Amino acid sequence: MAKRLGKGLSDLEGLSAIFGSDVNEVLEDIQNGNKKIDGVSDTTKISLKDIKANPYQPRTTFDEKSLNELKESITLHGVFTPILVKKAVKGYELVAGERRLRASKLAGLKEIPAMIVEFDDTQMMEVALLENIQREDLNVIEEARALSNMINKLSYTQEELSKRIGKSREYVANTLRLLKLPQTIQNFVVNKQLSMGHVRTLLALTSEEDMILVAKKAIQEKLSVRALEAFVKQMNTPTVKKAIEKDSSYDSVEHLMQQKLQTKVKVESTKITITYNGTQDLNRILELIDCLEEE
Repeated sequence: MAKRLGKGLSDLEGLSAIFGSDVNEVLEDIQNGNKKIDGVSDTTKISLKDIKANPYQPRTTFDEKSLNELKESITLHGVFTPILVKKAVKGYELVAGERRLRASKLAGLKEIPAMIVEFDDTQMMEVALLENIQREDLNVIEEARALSNMINKLSYTQEELSKRIGKSREYVANTLRLLKLPQTIQNFVVNKQLSMGHVRTLLALTSEEDMILVAKKAIQEKLSVRALEAFVKQMNTPTVKKAIEKDSSYDSVEHLMQQKLQTKVKVESTKITITYNGTQDLNRILELIDCLEEE
């Protein structure tokens, strides 16, 4: 006999018993009418304006091309698979079906087929996170944030979480480590400028400044993960570190000073180095910069 939803979830066993290890398979069965569970209504029509976004939705980016393709399909054929919602103080909150909801709005629909479930907030959060993680819809930063939320708000240990999402404990630990990266680098991942392999390599660097500088170099030079790994290994040597840290904004100043003084000049963030060859050359330079005392 199926267990009833909406009774509260003190030990997280209830939701596991209902959904098992594959949330998406069960969600699809429910929405397609292949599985009946107490606490889930029959399909009904709900006004789009009465549905609020899922507050626990971990995905922040949606593929625009894919969304438009779904919009075209909905415009021609309508929404075949109902979304899942729960009742809120006013209207409803979305549980599952974010893409269908967004595409329906783009298609100009007024109503959408939906099934009402009796989830509490804890169940709603877990389903939202597991649905996205298991479908691999999330970029790695969104996934890391989702895993962190599950640990913080659902009191999972890393071991429990790894079993719940079907990944190794090492995978969970390594993914969570990505949240230690500077926000700038996290944004590079979200914008698909760097891969998980790239950013995991950057964690070997000791300072945020180095991480950001090397991340920008990887993007500008389109470095492969292997090439980036090789570069990072060399970052502890002073010569390589100087090369990456050199600010190109000083290049024009160096060029002007070298033309003026007719000698090698090096400009850094806190000092200027002027090269001379013997006393006569030094006096020549001092005269050019009006620092030679008259006899």
